[in-house]
Amino acid sequence: MTNESTRTIAILGASNDRRKFGNKGVRAYQSDGWRVLPVNLREQEIEGLPVHRSVSDARAAAGGKLDRISVYLSPETTLQLLPEIADADATETFFNPGAANPRVLREAAAQGITVRDACSIVDIGLSPSQFP
Repeated sequence: MTNESTRTIAILGASNDRRKFGNKGVRAYQSDGWRVLPVNLREQEIEGLPVHRSVSDARAAAGGKLDRISVYLSPETTLQLLPEIADADATETFFNPGAANPRVLREAAAQGITVRDACSIVDIGLSPSQFP
């Protein structure tokens, strides 16, 4: 059950593979009480949650407002998605290790994205190693 004070996060590159950080992120944010909106083109459900096909779909499911986007994609894929990420107008976007390079970070900032070049799991006080 969510309410108006529940924080929302779209996780780009969410995965059903529990070894991948895109899955650890889903589980970490679930455990911290966030409303998690996994985004993946190939999956139907991840960790019991319905999967969204795009950032736009996740934003619509959140009622038009995302507090955070967390990216677990290659820099090449991330670069292609920057316009959609910018349009989502999330409060902040985490580019997790491996998701960005200097060009991605530069272009994201130029598009008005509030960039956080850090591990989003660590930001909520957890460690990826807590989610084997």
